[in-house]
Amino acid sequence: MSAQHIHILYIDDEIHNLNAFKASFRRLYTVFTAASAEEAETVLAKEEIQIIISDQRMPKMTGIEFFESILDKYPEPIRILLTGYADINAVIDAINKGQVYKYFSKPWNEEELRHNIEKAYEVYSLRKENKELTAKLLDVNEKLEFLLRQKLIS
Repeated sequence: MSAQHIHILYIDDEIHNLNAFKASFRRLYTVFTAASAEEAETVLAKEEIQIIISDQRMPKMTGIEFFESILDKYPEPIRILLTGYADINAVIDAINKGQVYKYFSKPWNEEELRHNIEKAYEVYSLRKENKELTAKLLDVNEKLEFLLRQKLIS
């Protein structure tokens, strides 16, 4: 899949950060932005998103709380957390509760973030391929078991 087909959702309550992110990455990826968790859920319901990048400190809901809240409904997207604050507890919670792939400080280094988006997409693709292959394997296994039972009966 080309980089342009990578769908990224970036969530941040600061509009200038949303604009800066979109300006930096719109030529490389399909970028969706949301200024709140509610807006982000609307995007997730409408679009197939492979990577979600969220700011940690937002009103109403932190980035970690948002990631945690969507895990059951949207487990596939790879999650990346951005923050302007060095908070070790946030890092620990991000890993343990929100299943965050990477944690970056603001302001982000564009090249480093781009590189990690590419790596995150590789993880996403490998997980998806693994899931598909596992499903195929289970299907073939069921068919083999059926044939074996048929052979034992006859």
